[in-house]
Amino acid sequence: MAHITNIGASKFTTLDYVPNTANDSADAAATLHGLFCTSVPSTGVDETPESAVVHVGNVREFPSMGTPANIVNVPVYGQATSSQIAGQSDAPSLEFSLNYVPNEHGDLEQLRKTAARLAFRVRITDADLTTNGDGIITADDADLFADFIFFGTIASFEIQPGLTDAMQATMTLTIDGDFAGPFSLVSGAYSLPA
Repeated sequence: MAHITNIGASKFTTLDYVPNTANDSADAAATLHGLFCTSVPSTGVDETPESAVVHVGNVREFPSMGTPANIVNVPVYGQATSSQIAGQSDAPSLEFSLNYVPNEHGDLEQLRKTAARLAFRVRITDADLTTNGDGIITADDADLFADFIFFGTIASFEIQPGLTDAMQATMTLTIDGDFAGPFSLVSGAYSLPA
């Protein structure tokens, strides 16, 4: 099984995006996976990115992934304490901290200006994945990772010059819909945990 099964640091976590103007939903794993990969051969997942898929390098800090709770207190007549119900959750805004490299991150500011809808993938893993020369994950049952895919836009991109540390940038994403995942490879198939 390629889903993460142990406790570990996620030091090889990555962020990728692909422009997406279609009204794709976050339902089918094959549809979402097809946004980032060219095929799913029997030997693993073809991770050779198409020309539109971009890897965001030098990510310094990742935000929490998921949707926070929205608990509503409801007064109940005749009870000493109120009851609680789960209200509709608000989508979080995700803040990524980057070690800013202008040559590498210049396109992100342009995408913010155009408010382009993007498909994002956060791949959480604590090891470098085993790939062949073509970028295909070859040991899918040994490599442990979890992919979270979501749609959104770049809402802000702020650069902080550093005098004693690396230049940094904070990129804030808005979310369009819910998170899909965690997806991983199980015997060559890209799927949710069983």
